[in-house]
Amino acid sequence: MTSDAGLAAMFDLHGQRALVTGASRGLGRAMAEALAGAGADVVCATTRAGGARETVAAIEGLGRSAWEVVADLGDRAALEAMTTDVELLAGRIDILVNNAGTIRRHAAVEYSLADWDVVLRTNLDATFILCQHFGRDMVARGSGKIINIASLLAFSGGITVPAYTASKHAVAGLTKAFANEWGRHGIQVNAIAPGYFRTDNTQALQDDQLRAEQINARIPAGRWGEPSDLAGAIVFLASHASDYVNGHVLVVDGGWMAR
Repeated sequence: MTSDAGLAAMFDLHGQRALVTGASRGLGRAMAEALAGAGADVVCATTRAGGARETVAAIEGLGRSAWEVVADLGDRAALEAMTTDVELLAGRIDILVNNAGTIRRHAAVEYSLADWDVVLRTNLDATFILCQHFGRDMVARGSGKIINIASLLAFSGGITVPAYTASKHAVAGLTKAFANEWGRHGIQVNAIAPGYFRTDNTQALQDDQLRAEQINARIPAGRWGEPSDLAGAIVFLASHASDYVNGHVLVVDGGWMAR
């Protein structure tokens, strides 16, 4: 039987350093702050200088160290420069959260290759590159946690979002591929598939009154998710509590998939 102190220690992230992409707002900010609340120091990646200022301030207010790094994750040269900045500021990364993403909505017959490239480079290529870069050091150390952010559209097709859907299916598969290779090195690679959350990415759906009501009616919890609803999941997957969980896509959706 595990004592209360033993359970608390399983979720304790003191001494750990995390990198969270897309940490300026929404789900990324909520997850960065949750990791800090559990004791981690956090590097907050954003696409514009000063974009993660409020997140950094909130984390420092919790008594943890925080740093901002800047890059357009769809730009491979900028992404490579960002990894250098991360290591100069924070040293090693123990927890990698690939959250940053983008979405472009158009009918499939009208979907441009330019939009396709932007979405796939940001959502998929950057996830692969960051997993590979920081995973290499984790393999050498024999420990590490990687959490990729997938989507309910890793399980279904959606409408007018073919690039986003393709990228999130691929992120789920990539999560399993890395888990298969790196599990024996003491590294856990998992994903979170958020349901319908109130964020910038879902603003178009929120503004469509009929669609928003249809979505809400299907969610057993009776409401859309708030960013803070991801706190428990991210701390669990970043901590020793999930040391025997690998290659899993954890759905956090208020019960949507159960319907």
